Amino acid sequence: MSTINIGINLQDREHIANHLKRLLADSYTLYLQTHNFHWNVTGSQFRELHLMFEEHYNELALAVDEIAERIRTLGFAAPGTYRAFVELSSIEEVEGVPEAGKMIEILNQSHETLVRTSREALKAAQAADDESSAALISDRMRVHEKTAWMLRALRD
Repeated sequence: MSTINIGINLQDREHIANHLKRLLADSYTLYLQTHNFHWNVTGSQFRELHLMFEEHYNELALAVDEIAERIRTLGFAAPGTYRAFVELSSIEEVEGVPEAGKMIEILNQSHETLVRTSREALKAAQAADDESSAALISDRMRVHEKTAWMLRALRD
């Protein structure tokens, strides 16, 4: 592969890529969590939650591709195994099938975790003057903040 000369030195690109790997792992873990809840939600809010969770996991499916491609653009391999995601992710796996209200609470917490992960990654991108990564991360942060707000609004 030829040398990457995009105005960001190797050390900074690696630092940003490592943050993006955590963002990717959290995003993929949340994708799986949301898809699981989409399949298994029951109760009086079934239709609303089933459809909402589907919207969320579809949006996350696109997001993980963008994040992985940015890691590759910076010159590093994107993680792509469950083992790598477990090691990198800040989001805990859920045991069993929680009731709908607990699903909402768990997803809210996971989206808020992604906001925090995004904030750390954004600092690294901004410090290296990496506007492309910063824009991607900022967009992701905005999506997760809004989704967390919407999930909080569902609580009884």
